[in-house]
Amino acid sequence: MTATDPVTVDLAIGTPTPVVSVQPVVLSVPGRGDDLRVRVSAPETGRDLPVILFSHGFGSSLHGYGPLTDFWAAHGFVVVQPTHLDSRTLGIPATDPRTPRIWRFRVEDMKRVLDSLDLVEAAVPGLKGRLDRSRIAAAGHSFGGQTAGNLLGLRVRDPKTGTEEDLSDSRVKAGVLIATAGRGGADLTPFAAENFPFMNPSFANMTTPALVIMGDRDELPLTVRGADWTADPYYLSPGEKSLLTLYGAEHSLGGIAGYEVKETTDENPERVALVQRVTWAYLRSALGIEDSGWRAMRQALAQGAHPLGRIESK
Repeated sequence: MTATDPVTVDLAIGTPTPVVSVQPVVLSVPGRGDDLRVRVSAPETGRDLPVILFSHGFGSSLHGYGPLTDFWAAHGFVVVQPTHLDSRTLGIPATDPRTPRIWRFRVEDMKRVLDSLDLVEAAVPGLKGRLDRSRIAAAGHSFGGQTAGNLLGLRVRDPKTGTEEDLSDSRVKAGVLIATAGRGGADLTPFAAENFPFMNPSFANMTTPALVIMGDRDELPLTVRGADWTADPYYLSPGEKSLLTLYGAEHSLGGIAGYEVKETTDENPERVALVQRVTWAYLRSALGIEDSGWRAMRQALAQGAHPLGRIESK
């Protein structure tokens, strides 16, 4: 983006703060089979720091998503990144008995972090007493978007029991769902329906405020519909929601999954910068910190106003 870009001019982000990052912080989880390892990143200064709990995409780990998590931490958030059981760093085979419930273990990982904030806080030098536990958000990319969505009220029909359980968590006040799955059933490819039976979400009870982010060229092999599938969490959920549509973006949205990672098929630093700023401004608004940045973003990305994308809200 250029110096005259309205988003850059109108959004007063401030100078990045040095970040302290500690990993792995190990949380014991009986029955999980592996301890839960998390990365905690926090700005060196500031008090009453809001928290972002970030869920990675399938196969990634606490080491991923630096372009987002580093930015958030350098601009006033404490970011906690668990490594879920599907991570390539753990090497769990598809035949592992935990595999059918990987989606559920992911949600439990997020809740375990929330239950262990005292340990998380104590693991980072100088962080004790600086968290604002009344301002917690859940965010995630791809599979991680569904995981975060469960904490907002999204429900999954458990392929083993056939039930839909409410796994929402009142401690989570807002969410960011990035390039994540839409409806299941007939919208899935035969491969997805056979191999990912948990990919059958209901958004009818996802009432917690959220920002949904989609790329209009995110042609996933999991659905027969095309890129609009990833907008379902916005259109099919009640309550206060916003949708950021990124023009020309594929699944990594320009490179959010990591620095120079092979998953990025549409490298675009300007697009990544926009995602950084939109998510930062949205969460500050949704968590009740300040609203001017989000108002500026919505104005700058109104329909047809910006070359990189648009924001709509309901």
